[in-house]
Amino acid sequence: MDDDPRLEVLDGIVRARRMIRAFTDQPVDAEVLTRLLELTRRAPSAGNTQAWELLVLEGDETEVYWEATLGARRMGFGWPGLLRAPVLVVVYVRPGAYVDRYAEADKAATGLGDSTESWTVPYWWVDGGAAVENLLLAATAAGLGACLFGQFEHEDSVRRAFAVPDDRRAIGTVAIGHPDTDTDASGRSAGRARPGLDEIVHRGQWRRLS
Repeated sequence: MDDDPRLEVLDGIVRARRMIRAFTDQPVDAEVLTRLLELTRRAPSAGNTQAWELLVLEGDETEVYWEATLGARRMGFGWPGLLRAPVLVVVYVRPGAYVDRYAEADKAATGLGDSTESWTVPYWWVDGGAAVENLLLAATAAGLGACLFGQFEHEDSVRRAFAVPDDRRAIGTVAIGHPDTDTDASGRSAGRARPGLDEIVHRGQWRRLS
């Protein structure tokens, strides 16, 4: 099992993935981008609801995005190389679709078809995160860089700028492009050590760590 070449390839991609915050001006090949987007929709989904959508921005559209989110603050933005990303993909989810799906006959007994408040774990966020991870890993496999960042207080301004329906919620935005290795720098959180496997895996029962 240790010699399985498929695991070796996956291991290399997962370990190579990191957030890239500086890009060159080189465009992303259109066919490559389409393939990345196709892989994104292969993520798992509760009830096979598949209620995520992708707003893909290129060229002048990215300028509209940065104007909607940063405006005049672009001049002092701490990650100027991020603004050169040739592609921005905003991942949206539709929470109401999960209510509709779980009101169907095969899921109605769960009670999750009543309202979004019925969900103790809002799986639209879980599924949207899975879709984002597919996109990040696919970009790494294609030799590209990618960076996920949140919209936070800018969600409504982006919604207005691109006529996004009110019932969609943004997971965040993924910048994609060719890394500028000369100017890229790690984020402030990059130095935080990952916990060891023995710290996060509890086999058989939960064990208290000293």
